[in-house]
Amino acid sequence: MGLWEAFLNWLRSLFFKQEMELSLIGLQNAGKTSLVNVIATGGYSEDMIPTVGFNMRKVTKGNVTIKLWDLGGQPRFRSMWERYCRAVSAIVYVVDAADSDNLSISKSELHDLLSKPSLSGIPVLVLGNKIDKPGAFSKEALTEEMGLKSITDREVCCYMISCKNSTNIDSVIEWLVKHSKSKS
Repeated sequence: MGLWEAFLNWLRSLFFKQEMELSLIGLQNAGKTSLVNVIATGGYSEDMIPTVGFNMRKVTKGNVTIKLWDLGGQPRFRSMWERYCRAVSAIVYVVDAADSDNLSISKSELHDLLSKPSLSGIPVLVLGNKIDKPGAFSKEALTEEMGLKSITDREVCCYMISCKNSTNIDSVIEWLVKHSKSKS
């Protein structure tokens, strides 16, 4: 990036703030809260307490403020997901890529959620987490198993990440910032 472009970006940042609101959803133990912590602080902790209900956290990256809704993934909280996904900039669906036993449930929950008319057109970012674990799916296998190619009514993107090792977290943030909405 040239000096002139950097200066223009700095000038824009003085006048234009970008804001986005995201819902992080997925089955319990997929790594949603770990992802929030890694994005917010860069830190990872092995002993996370399961989210009961939801948590909200605001994170600022450059001139973009991201409001993250971290929703519980236990069966009793899944009925709330639609409510917290309406009018967000993107839905971030976190999948434990090393948990083949729950992948069909995860796929079913994602497709059920995306069938709701109130969520029509909202971009979806699917994150295959825990790629550091043995037996984790590849991106191609996860895309196939989750039926992502059959979702054609919105933008769908998939990244393979490891919250533990911070693998591809920068790419995720870059995608999120690209999908933020400018507010002046």
